[in-house]
Amino acid sequence: MKKLLKYIAYFFGTLLLLFAVFITYMVIVSDIQPPKVEGNDAGFVRLQRKQIDTNCYVIGNNWIRKSKSGIWEMYVEGKPFERGVINGKLSQELVQKQEEAFVDQIAKLIPSKSYQHFLKYLIGFFNKNLPKNLTEEQKLEIYGVSQAASHEFDFIGTPYQRILNYHGAHDIGHALQNFALVGCSSFSTWNDKSQDSTLITGRNFDFYVGDKFAEDKLLLFCNPTKGYKFMIVTWGGFTGVVSGMNLEGLSITLNASKSSIPTGTAEPVSLIAREILQYAKNIDDAIKIAKSRKSFVSESFMISSAADNKTIIIEKTPDVTAVAYPTSNEIICTNHYQSKELLNTDKNEEQIKQSASEYRYQRIKELLNKTDKNTPQKTASILRNQFGLNDLFIGYGNEKAVNQLICHHSIIFEPKKKIVWVSTHPWQLGEYIAYDLNKIFAMKGLQQNHEIADAALTIKSDEFLQTSDYNSFIEFRKIKEKILNKETIDVAKFIKLNPEYYDTYVLAGNYWFDKKRYKIAKKQYQTALTKEVATKYEIENIKEKIEKCNKKLN
Repeated sequence: MKKLLKYIAYFFGTLLLLFAVFITYMVIVSDIQPPKVEGNDAGFVRLQRKQIDTNCYVIGNNWIRKSKSGIWEMYVEGKPFERGVINGKLSQELVQKQEEAFVDQIAKLIPSKSYQHFLKYLIGFFNKNLPKNLTEEQKLEIYGVSQAASHEFDFIGTPYQRILNYHGAHDIGHALQNFALVGCSSFSTWNDKSQDSTLITGRNFDFYVGDKFAEDKLLLFCNPTKGYKFMIVTWGGFTGVVSGMNLEGLSITLNASKSSIPTGTAEPVSLIAREILQYAKNIDDAIKIAKSRKSFVSESFMISSAADNKTIIIEKTPDVTAVAYPTSNEIICTNHYQSKELLNTDKNEEQIKQSASEYRYQRIKELLNKTDKNTPQKTASILRNQFGLNDLFIGYGNEKAVNQLICHHSIIFEPKKKIVWVSTHPWQLGEYIAYDLNKIFAMKGLQQNHEIADAALTIKSDEFLQTSDYNSFIEFRKIKEKILNKETIDVAKFIKLNPEYYDTYVLAGNYWFDKKRYKIAKKQYQTALTKEVATKYEIENIKEKIEKCNKKLN
């Protein structure tokens, strides 16, 4: 018996030692060191912003202001570290607020403090080689921005480590959410498909990390010392690109595709997009840059080029870079591949069959076929559309709709005219505010606070905002949150608020299941299956819930 206890003690002692060695190893390898800053550039950290009005600050020619539309607008210029530092100093409150929102959302998903602590080392270990995949310019700019990060979250990592790793969070999120893939939609028209033959591109960025994360959209106008001037829609602390256009009239938008869970780090797709936007003047340049970079998730890059007067889609996996070319004067991009190299791959075919991507693709195609000569206003109308195929009403918030009522931002480009429209709160329902890039980059600083948008080009807000259905949807979201928090609700009232949406009945079923009312729960799940369910995964999930109810009832 003594020998047995001795062996058990040795066994567990060895396990604890191995675990300690493992944690120590992860701490060491996840300790990412910042890039070296040249002596003269180090002085930029002493720069201070000057307030010239409420929510309006300047540092030399650089400035930030909050427009009357609610969008934050910022201009930065200079070398990588310089513009990073200035970016952070001007938008310090936004950098810190966005990180707080991001960490809060992680806390909701992973309540355990001990697991959160372990997760930081796991992510650090996963991203240990991230700096090796970035250019020196990218690292210096991110390091500059990180000077503004709060020390409240130093338990996660140093400010530089955190801001750097957040640039890879978009990719990791895509890879880990294959069963609930971010459902972005984009399309473009030109020549005979557009009213004045000009190139028009529209997109919804349906990336949701909680309402708080989407509160403060940041429109950044960047004038780097190398490359082309450009604008992007972003958030505090994020230097990557998900939607943007440069002064050469080249725009880029990202659409996630189905990925395997990555086993190592490469360049985050948002930073590949940033490199394309900053250094490409046409489609050939964009393809060349994309092929020179390795990503660790699958992504589609929609590239619209004024120089070429057309749009193509660069499709990347960790192993392949392909191009989907248009077959007419329009092109559509949702969340599956279309190139000859990737169209018939097993993973892509599964994505087409299982997800809502093909459905949204066909819906956009249907709407474009109904559109006689596209315009920015008509593009906005398509991006706001909440109906399914053949104009079937499929409930508010359905992933099969072009407008899922969750988007972080919606954007419209006219590359040849260098004009961009950005949506305002809520989602894509508020006004689309127009910006003329030629005029903004011609400005020499901001001596006094004033609106920089072109008011004459504003696209008015959606009439849906004035309806009782909109108010019902807002109430629906509030009650949904109560269900998720296990609070008591009026189920009949909840269903009445959004009766054509399948998830209404799934949530009601979950509510009754938790209360052990399995017969009622089963009925709700069965009703859900009579509606337009977004994905095959969810159909299977609902059927599994019905089977659980059956087992409880037998």
